[in-house]
Amino acid sequence: MIDQFRKFTFVNMFLLVPFSLLLCLGAFVGLPDNLRPVFFEPTILNLIGDFHEQLVPPQANVLITLTLTLLQAFLLNRIVNLNNLLGKSSFLPALMYISFASMLTPFLVLSPTLICNFLMIWMIDKFLSIYRRTDVITVMFDLGLIVAVGTLFYFPFIAMFLLLWISLLIFRAFNWREWVACLIGFITIYFIIFIIYFWLGKTTAFYHIWLPLTRSFPTSLNIDLYDYLVLLFPTIILILFVISLRQNFYKSVVHIRKSFQLLFFMFLLGMISFYLNPTLQEYHFLLCIPPISIYAAYYFNFATTRWFYESIFAALIIGIIYFQWF
Repeated sequence: MIDQFRKFTFVNMFLLVPFSLLLCLGAFVGLPDNLRPVFFEPTILNLIGDFHEQLVPPQANVLITLTLTLLQAFLLNRIVNLNNLLGKSSFLPALMYISFASMLTPFLVLSPTLICNFLMIWMIDKFLSIYRRTDVITVMFDLGLIVAVGTLFYFPFIAMFLLLWISLLIFRAFNWREWVACLIGFITIYFIIFIIYFWLGKTTAFYHIWLPLTRSFPTSLNIDLYDYLVLLFPTIILILFVISLRQNFYKSVVHIRKSFQLLFFMFLLGMISFYLNPTLQEYHFLLCIPPISIYAAYYFNFATTRWFYESIFAALIIGIIYFQWF
């Protein structure tokens, strides 16, 4: 299967659809009937009152999620190919995205992080353009806006603001205007929201939005043992990626090296920002899927022992399906 998706052919676009359906079959039979997705943080809910999204049937919920995930996979695949991160065009990034986005059942239903992943992929596209531009002030302003919009859906997304400054450290010489542009872009959204809160006499509620930033970092996590087991093969793939990257790192152009460094910080911030959510939800880690998918695609693109890499991928898929059903 890996060899098939190493080819950049439109046949692979159609193959991804039944493949993604296979990976979400377990979700069709294992979801509660009263599943009710919530897409907005209190920042918005304080303004629109006691609002809940309409109850979506579980099967429709999974199908909508599947459609959005496929769209994200194709967008990410296009960005990776346009920026030549793998050295040649393929459908491996899309394949990896679909696979990793199906690892846990909470990934297969509508969630705020699913919406934020559109913003993550958009940010990756903008980050990869920084290196080639002479003036990035407008780009950094836009990125600040994107992060602020993301926090309206999922507040822990605010951790990605640090990624804006990290990207400037990696790609650019210091220019204080570029650093300030990020901050102005972010503040613009919340300045407008503050005006609305002030107008409605809800200034105190506006200050409560920022309380998660005062929360202490947890020392333990309550995650099901099966969720740890399903992460075994993704962990192995990431270890193999590190080995492969080490072998090819200095053979790559500078832009590619810097891009992989930035993706590491994106993954790291996605991991550690879970503490900003008062109730840890497994769907939070969907934020880590875009960089992981690119890393895995890189390994499978350069892997040479066919029986080994095909076996690793097959084990990953079998593990995903097994833990959905049992």
